[in-house]
Amino acid sequence: MAGSPLFFALGAYPHTRLRRNRRDPWSRRLVAETRLAVDDLIWPVFVQEGRKTHTPVRSMPGVERLSVDLLVKAAGEAVGLGIPAIAIFPAIDPKRKTPEGEESVNPDNLICRAVRAVKKAQPGLGIICDVALDPYTSHGHDGLLRGGEIVNDETVAVLCRQAVVQAEAGCDVIAPSDMMDGRVGAIRRALDEAGHQNIRILAYAAKYASAFYGPFRDAVGSAANLGAGDKRSYQMDPANGDEALREVAFDIAEGADMVMIKPGLPYLDIIRRVKETFAVPTFAYQVSGEYSMLKAAAAASWLDGDKAMMECLLAFKRAGADGILTYAAPQAAKLLGSRT
Repeated sequence: MAGSPLFFALGAYPHTRLRRNRRDPWSRRLVAETRLAVDDLIWPVFVQEGRKTHTPVRSMPGVERLSVDLLVKAAGEAVGLGIPAIAIFPAIDPKRKTPEGEESVNPDNLICRAVRAVKKAQPGLGIICDVALDPYTSHGHDGLLRGGEIVNDETVAVLCRQAVVQAEAGCDVIAPSDMMDGRVGAIRRALDEAGHQNIRILAYAAKYASAFYGPFRDAVGSAANLGAGDKRSYQMDPANGDEALREVAFDIAEGADMVMIKPGLPYLDIIRRVKETFAVPTFAYQVSGEYSMLKAAAAASWLDGDKAMMECLLAFKRAGADGILTYAAPQAAKLLGSRT
């Protein structure tokens, strides 16, 4: 680089001093290459049965499971902060969990009731719903289990029914998070045939078999069901990057409107490659383990919690993410609002 014409064209010390533009707050603002805004945030929230009940998630400081009535209040908070969308995840009563996950296709299940209530109260707030079976299965997997194996095509058939039920409840964005092959195309056909051509699909296109999901599984109650099992037969190997591009390409070809990389911070390289390769709306998920690590470090006074959180969110944007799912969305929105 130092011997290239480009290097000399850009200038050299002492005539060029890059610190000049970093000297004052106003000049730093003018030359900032990346900007984080409230418009970039999606708030994942957890819903539970009951009324006027909230249950702290022990492994996720500051996060609670909310009954539907309190979730509606939280949705109002999101609107007040300018957050454009929430993603709702259900904590299903263990008595309703079965090996086949039948509750997932019940039109009056917890997630559908929550969607209807939020949409009635806040019609302008975007609602994203996961499509996967792990909150509903007694074994904690994202699909149907046959002879010790998660079967693909039979699972996809159930996912299609789940997607239609959620769309009919008022969900705006269907987000298949199961990582079954071919599910995006099948769900797109099912939605279209049911008259839901305008429902968007946000594909968990590159979802890795990560160690960072533990607190989320506590929140939705699937950790105990999954036990010592893992999801490596269908979620991606953390060692693979090229495979992620193939997964994203398939999902786009099958009709995904947006794609997601999950987890976020350990996979910034994947976010960058996906955005540069496909130039489609690309989202990052700051997953529960990422969030909880920052919160735990801040609680121990090892980090400035606000600054560390905002730096991580900015990193997603710098890598190419158009939007970020983060449990810190209200915190970030308030911090961003205080800077204007």
